[in-house]
Parts: sequence; structure tokens; C-alpha cells
Amino acid sequence: MKKIVINTIAIFAVLLMVNCSKDDYSFGSLTAPSNLVIQSEIIGKTTENPNGDGSGKVKFSVKAANAISYKFIFDDGTTENAPNGVFEKRFTKTGVNTYTVTVAASGTGGITTNSTVDVTVLSTFSDDEAVALLTGGSSKKWYFSASEVGHLGVGPNNNNADQNYYGFWYQAAAFEKGGAASSSCLYDNVLTFTLEGDQLKFNLDNGGKTFFNTAFLSVGGGSGSEDSCLSYATTGAKVVSLSPSESVILNNPNAATQTRGTVMNISGGGFMGYYIGQSSYEILSITANRMVVRAIAGNDAGVAWYHTFTTTKPTQNTPTTDYTNLVWSDEFSTDGAPDATKWTYDLGAGGWGNSEVQTYTNSTDNAVVSGGTLKIIAKKSGSAYTSARLKSEGKFKFTYGKIEVRAKLPVGGGTWPAIWMLGSDYATNTWPACGEIDIMEHKGNQPNVIHGTLHYPGNSGGNGNGNTTTITNASSEFHVYKAIWSPASVKIYVDDVLFHTVANSSSLPFNKDFFMILNVAMGGTFGGTIDTAFTQGTMEVDYVRVYQ
Repeated sequence: MKKIVINTIAIFAVLLMVNCSKDDYSFGSLTAPSNLVIQSEIIGKTTENPNGDGSGKVKFSVKAANAISYKFIFDDGTTENAPNGVFEKRFTKTGVNTYTVTVAASGTGGITTNSTVDVTVLSTFSDDEAVALLTGGSSKKWYFSASEVGHLGVGPNNNNADQNYYGFWYQAAAFEKGGAASSSCLYDNVLTFTLEGDQLKFNLDNGGKTFFNTAFLSVGGGSGSEDSCLSYATTGAKVVSLSPSESVILNNPNAATQTRGTVMNISGGGFMGYYIGQSSYEILSITANRMVVRAIAGNDAGVAWYHTFTTTKPTQNTPTTDYTNLVWSDEFSTDGAPDATKWTYDLGAGGWGNSEVQTYTNSTDNAVVSGGTLKIIAKKSGSAYTSARLKSEGKFKFTYGKIEVRAKLPVGGGTWPAIWMLGSDYATNTWPACGEIDIMEHKGNQPNVIHGTLHYPGNSGGNGNGNTTTITNASSEFHVYKAIWSPASVKIYVDDVLFHTVANSSSLPFNKDFFMILNVAMGGTFGGTIDTAFTQGTMEVDYVRVYQ
């Protein structure tokens, strides 16, 4: 019996040798790559700037005899496959730093030859504020803002400044991608950004399923003509490097308000929940609790995708607070001075705390109702300016509700129209403790850029908790500026498109009575330089409505 076992093992060994020999023969000779040469070019290197132009870019070119592919391994934790041996890397750690780069040249049968090279390069780009907002200083979780229209969108990646910064072609409705079982996994994603030392990391927990764009279904082993959820796990932390944006948005007239200009590059093929074959995401805007990113489709450079995230996971079973009972309004249907039962005035000059230059009056030259609209008119008079500031103080105040104001904004550099609310206890609870909700502010020097901001202790003046959105024809067409103010949050919209949210709490001054204010200021810290050709600008208001 023992002999039979020994013979059986011997026969198995012979068969194994034969099979291995056949495998080796079919594959060809196994030859390790040799004469591996790594060349590196520091972009912008000159005699005066030996470490480059500050972009942190280095172009690598690698060659080796008998090599069929190359892999770059960087000491920041990222890797890159480059079959042709050419790859440009942007190193993002601020300052002059030396990095060790390992190149693995692969030959037939997977045999590799490795070599390393050190490069010293300067990077001057940093965005510490973005890192702080992403991570909260340590670790923070983000979710698709499913309750928000446009949380997933798509548009053109072209030079059209009216189309290339938002989902011009398509914007998903609230919870649109959560209805069918095949697409319900998108809203299960938990995106975690963590700061470990000076390194930003990202982890996507998708519960083992990924929502794939149609063009990439094969990556997850699927097929079909519709976006689908497929089994595709994404475990493990990825390294995130930040770099300056080079997108088409930067050429837009209002680029400064349409993009932050920072790109997140996620290592190891990482992605932000929706698989579009891309690992680089441009941050368009970010606050402590809301973020909008833009990414170019991996299969089409002419297509840009948009994702909106929030730090509070939306729940479809808990509808967004809305208010439908009209409790106060002015439709401006009677010509003449504004309705004295609803409005009073702030009067005089003095800069109003913002170095403004206008003097407010109660004259119908500056505030008048005609043709079904209220017209607040800022005028130049000699070297001075007059305007009006209407308020409902002493006439109407309220706590929580939906505020809608349909308005057309003035034209002219230096104009500063505003639709806002102030805590009614401001006389005894000095600003910013009283709280301020700016539903709409607009700079004539930056046409079509709408600001929504909340001011309160720790977030006042230039440090207000705000965001911007860009619309079209703000001064030639009416738009609806809206806020939904509840015990849970303050949400600010233009034409029913949400662009800023602030979570409310008992520690904030947004749980008591406020009153309405409509005004057009001139110049100041926000309005900026007044155009020397300016003579007159009008904010035209169709209606003001408050629902509870």
C-alpha cells in the first residue's frame, strides 16, 4: 500500500511537470525587463526655479528592454498604471518636498524589474479650509442630498458660460433614484473624509452595491440600457490629493462664484458613489453641511456630472417642512406710496455699518407702487445717492414659515439690493446675536450671482454662513427668491432650486420672531465700487408672501 501511494505521488509529479512545461512553452520564454531607465521632468524648472513653477507637476518617462507595461508607485500611497511608460504626476504637499518614486516594469509572465528615483518639487497650492470643511478637523460623513432637486445632474463640458457649471441637461428630482429596486442603492452611500496627520483620506461605504452609469455596467459585470445597482464593493481608505482646477468654468465671467477651484483626486480608482469612470472631482462649493462637486465622464470629455452632498442623511419618510397657509402678503396692487399698514421705513445716512453711501428716504421718488409692482429706486443726486429701505417692523413679525418674494434686480455697478429678515429683538439683543437671514443679496458688479447668507454669533459680517448660485437674467426677468425656515433648518432657494441650507438648533437665534426688509443700498463693503456712469437702478418687486 505504501508503495502504491509513493508511485501515485511520483506519477502526479511527472504529470505536473509536463503540464507546467506546456504552460511555460505556450507563454514563451520568461524574461525579466532589463536596462530600466527613469527620466523625470519637473514642470517649470529653470535656473531661478530649480524645483519647478509651483504646480507640483513632474512628467515621468520610463523605458526598459523586454517590458510590456509599467506601474508607478508613489510614496503618498497612490499608484498608476502606464502601459507606455509616460505619466504626469502632480505632487500636492505644500512647499518643497522630496518624493521617492518606484517604477515596476513588467515582462512576460508577470516578472517585474523595479527601480526608484527621487524627485524634489515645489507645490504652492493648498486649500486648508476645504480640508477642514470636508473632515470637520478629524472625520466627517457625507450623503447624497437626495431630498434636493439636482442632487444628481448632467450638463455639457464646453465653453458656454450659461451651461457649463450646473446640470443644464438634466437634474434629478428629489429621491428620483430611490424608487426602483435596481437603483435604490445610491442613497445608501456613506462618504467619509478623514484627516490623518496632514493626509486627507476618503472611504466609500456603499454596502457592497454600486450605482453604475449605463456606459460602465460592464465594470460591475452587468449589461443593459439603464443605470443600475450592481454588486461592487468599495472597501478601504483612499488617499485624496488636492490640486487647482483647470476646468472650463475658470473662463466664465462669474467663475469665482461658480467654482471653488479645488479638485479632489482620489487614489486607487476611488469615486464618490455614482460610477462614471472618474476619480477626480472639482469642488464647486462647500460649506460645513453641503457640498457640490463636478466630474467629467470617464467615457466622454464633453459631459460633466454634478453631485450634491449633505452631512445629514435625508429620509424620504420625513417630508421636507413646508408651509402652505398664507398669513401675510403684499401684492402691490394699489398705486402710490407703499401700504402704510404693512411697511415702514429706515431713514437717513450713516453707512448702516457697511460703509454704504446712500441716504434712505420715504419719498415716492425712491419707493413707489405702480403697475402692480413695488419699485425701490436708488438714484444719484449730484455726488450723493438716495434710496429706500422698507421694513415690516411694528406691522408684522413671525417665527418659522415660507417666504417668497418675486423680484427683478437693479442694473449698475455698486448697487446692492437685498431681501432679508432681522430678529425683532435687535434693539436689546445686539446684532449679530439677534440673527439675520439674507434670502437674496446681489452685487451689481457681479451680475446674476445670488447670495444667501445667515448671520449669527461666530458667523457674522464677512464670515456669514452663506452660499451663492448663478442664475440668468436677474435684472431683466422676475425670479422667485424663497426661504423655508423651520425649527430644523433654514433653506434658501431661487426659483425653487435649493442652494443653501443651515441646520437650525436651540443654540441659534432662529427660533423667535423676525421681520421683513427690502432695500437697495449703494457701494459699501459688499456693493463695492459704484460705476461712474450710474444714474439710477431699480429693484422691482411683484409680491411678498409669507406662509405658515
